[in-house]
Amino acid sequence: MKFKSLAIQVLMNHIEEANNSNRASSALDRLVGGNNAFDLGAFVNRLQRSGDGVASKTKSWLGDGANESISVSQLKQAVGADKIAAFALALGLERDYAGLKLTKILPELIDKSSQGGDLLNKIGRKRGFTGFASRLLKKTA
Repeated sequence: MKFKSLAIQVLMNHIEEANNSNRASSALDRLVGGNNAFDLGAFVNRLQRSGDGVASKTKSWLGDGANESISVSQLKQAVGADKIAAFALALGLERDYAGLKLTKILPELIDKSSQGGDLLNKIGRKRGFTGFASRLLKKTA
């Protein structure tokens, strides 16, 4: 299953206001996207670079063990209050309620997306390509 399809399904299962796939897709693009395009791998990379214990929590979501919980304040710091607000607006939710729901949804979404290593492999390929391109550009400069 594609990552975005899975994300839409998880979101629709947890938030009543995400009652159709277009609305859920738009909300996810605003939260997880760069330039409003869905990119779960980049989003996970952002979480892994966050402070306040978020990186270790994200690692637990990617692994096969139990998922560590994340607080709303940690999520706001890692993702940005503006992204959470945009997500909430797309679904017609209050910001605080959206943040609370996301603390439950994101661990499940990332956990399900990483089963079998699919997400980890995607992130690894992206890092590898970016590193290669960076080294190549430095050599030609």
